[in-house]
Amino acid sequence: MVGLSQSAGDIEKFQNAILDFYAQQGRDFPWRSTCDAYAILVSEFMLQQTQTERVCPKYAEWLHRFPSLESLACAPFAHVLQAWIGLGYNRRARFLHQSAKLIVERYCAVVPDDPSELKKLPGVGDYTAAAVACFAYNKATVFLETNIRAVFIRFFFPDTHQVSDRELLSLVRCTLYEENPRRWYYALMDYGAVLKRKITNPNRRSKHYVKQSPFEGSLRQVRGAVLREISGMQHAVREKTLFAKLSFEHERLSRALDSLVSEGLVVKTEAGYSIAD
Repeated sequence: MVGLSQSAGDIEKFQNAILDFYAQQGRDFPWRSTCDAYAILVSEFMLQQTQTERVCPKYAEWLHRFPSLESLACAPFAHVLQAWIGLGYNRRARFLHQSAKLIVERYCAVVPDDPSELKKLPGVGDYTAAAVACFAYNKATVFLETNIRAVFIRFFFPDTHQVSDRELLSLVRCTLYEENPRRWYYALMDYGAVLKRKITNPNRRSKHYVKQSPFEGSLRQVRGAVLREISGMQHAVREKTLFAKLSFEHERLSRALDSLVSEGLVVKTEAGYSIAD
């Protein structure tokens, strides 16, 4: 079925192929068995840059600890960060915490169903806003993520390189299965996940493809270690103490601390470093 035209008949064949696959081989994740908008918002923040197998246990732990928007909004950030550690890209914890507060204050603790409103929340871009509206409210939004991108490049651009997201989004729009957008996008994601395991990743032919840099030896690794160390302390920690405990060069440790402070994850006082309020 590679190389379909965009006729109505071929679009229907494409939809049937994806939906038939999903009926037989669709994955089962806990956030797919709920329409609770808060739970779906949490899952989308977690899934932004983290693989599903790492998200699953954290998602369950998170909802046990913070079962509602109100409970998350009222929690100290130090508790929120402790629950997040292990997922990486810890700014997302701050953004999710801030988003919960804003939703409680501005939207009476109801997650908006309008992507334009969702994009007003910290850390919510085009993709997350559209995905939350779709998965929480079954809205027929238009969006791309890595697995969906792979499907459309494979089917519609089998021999093309430097495929732009603009081209793909127009196809996503015209092939959208509007009877059940939620199920359609889950099906696309699952098909793409299998596709990337079976063939050379089609996303390498995307104009926007960037290979993720290794975690080992990265500043992200240092930042994560620093946050784990500080979050486990009941008092402020001095830089020299962190340097003695962590096996990183002083220059990299200082850079990590500076970036954590600038992003509002950590505060620096005369006593040392501690998790921000």
